[in-house]
Amino acid sequence: MSFIKSVEANSLAEELEIEVGDRLIAINGNPINDIIDYMFLINDESVVLEIEKKDGDIWEIEVDKDFDETLGVEFDNPIIDHARSCTNNCVFCFIDQLPKGMRESLYFKDDDSRLSFLQGNFVTLTNLKDADIDRIIRYRISPINVSVHTTDPELRKVMLNNRFAGHIMERLKKLIDGGIVVNAQIVLCPGYNDKAALERTLSDLMQFHPNLNSVAIVPIGLTQFREGLIEMKGFNKESALDTIERVHRFQKLALDKLDTRFAFLADEFYILAEQSFPEDAAYESYIQLEDGIGMIRKLTTEVSEVLNSKAFANKSYPKSLIVTGTAAGPFVKALCTDIMKHVPELKVDVATIVNRFFGERITVAGLLTGKDIKEQIKLILDQNRYDQVLLPSAMFRDSEEILLDDVTLEELSQFFSLPFIKVECTGYALIDNLTGGGKNV
Repeated sequence: MSFIKSVEANSLAEELEIEVGDRLIAINGNPINDIIDYMFLINDESVVLEIEKKDGDIWEIEVDKDFDETLGVEFDNPIIDHARSCTNNCVFCFIDQLPKGMRESLYFKDDDSRLSFLQGNFVTLTNLKDADIDRIIRYRISPINVSVHTTDPELRKVMLNNRFAGHIMERLKKLIDGGIVVNAQIVLCPGYNDKAALERTLSDLMQFHPNLNSVAIVPIGLTQFREGLIEMKGFNKESALDTIERVHRFQKLALDKLDTRFAFLADEFYILAEQSFPEDAAYESYIQLEDGIGMIRKLTTEVSEVLNSKAFANKSYPKSLIVTGTAAGPFVKALCTDIMKHVPELKVDVATIVNRFFGERITVAGLLTGKDIKEQIKLILDQNRYDQVLLPSAMFRDSEEILLDDVTLEELSQFFSLPFIKVECTGYALIDNLTGGGKNV
């Protein structure tokens, strides 16, 4: 139901006397079933709106406007519909590995192309009918992020536990031929879709470039809550190194044929293999940064740029404690050492948090909980005086200031009587906050 939650000041909706609690029923006679209908149909210079007022009256309003001018409203449900849940039972599903007692929204498995377009979520395309694909093409819902995992039809059926999962190449071709831009993801699972299977997948996906823009390759995440689930192996130094070598060979081939490396590996592979990260240029403007690909290299590059371009006053700066996960810990510590060499007045320590909530095999900062942070930095804060504690924005969802276990920034600040600050994962934001010029973001 498309009930209106808020109306922007001086907007078209305010001018038309559309109010909070009203419902948008149709545009030009077309029912508004979801946000995509609204976004597509509102883009016209002349529209007829059908509005149901709070008292049940139906208003029909003819509007002349700029082509891309929207009503200026926010709906009570961002997609004006129920999100489509996942019909798969993937062998690597992280949600299946969550413990009981977390907030209910974390257990919902979405597989909704609308959320892919609006929020960047990855979808498998298994629950779409041909009419759904036609609608994506007609409405130009692009780009879409697709969880491919493998292009081998039989292997994909096994990995997703879905008999309809084998049609991935046909689905991708229809989207690509329809002009839709796709970003692909592969969750790599040792013994399933790695090695030769990975090489086949990357080779198959190459044919869809450039509309298939890039491929992110991330390792399976394994928590300690896998009772009753199929046995899965994680990556170790040897298997991570094998993956790096295979993907680097493919990147050389792709660079020669497509003028792009096309496929990019998550930072965890290099950390596990104890290998240096590729140079800045190898990430090609960090087109898969949201998947944790190139985050440490980008942070390092940006810090270096700031330090080399900015003059720092000889003054007293706040003493900071940075909180991060075990994967990034050594790199953040080395980075902070370099920063303090450049700005000797700065005092920075790094607290590397072991993930006891999900298990020690989960090493990324984005999956740390408030409980683990509280317990593991308490002794540090008892023994040392700090002016602020910095937490990377990767620990939080979008603009929220709440961690996975519902612990908030405000709660941490009150518990320790110390400012806890959410910092964007960029070198510029890091330096800004370390030198006292940053704000909560």
